Amino acid sequence: MKVSRRESTRSRHNRVRRKVAGTPERPRLAIFRSNQHIYAQVIDDTKHHTLVAASTLEVSLRESLSTGANCEASTQVGTLIAQRSLEKGIQQVVFDRGGNLYHGRVKALADAAREAGLQF
Repeated sequence: MKVSRRESTRSRHNRVRRKVAGTPERPRLAIFRSNQHIYAQVIDDTKHHTLVAASTLEVSLRESLSTGANCEASTQVGTLIAQRSLEKGIQQVVFDRGGNLYHGRVKALADAAREAGLQF
């Protein structure tokens, strides 16, 4: 029986989440990648709160992007999430790739967040 791509991503995500958890000192930077957009959240798993969020759906980013589904868009979201995190005093995070392979758009977002000052 062939396993679907969604099931493969979900099983990878569960495997990653067994090891990765966000604390108040070092919250989790969670990535969700859809076909048209990319979303990033900084989450404190002990309180189950989203501290900071950014995505390609935001009006400020949509005007400057032709599409939300490329590495350029991911780079801008990564820079934005890092800026917002640093404004809230969050400097270190744990990276959660959300079951996606560390490649392409996910890697572009992570690299941009690192360059903008987040440590992980």
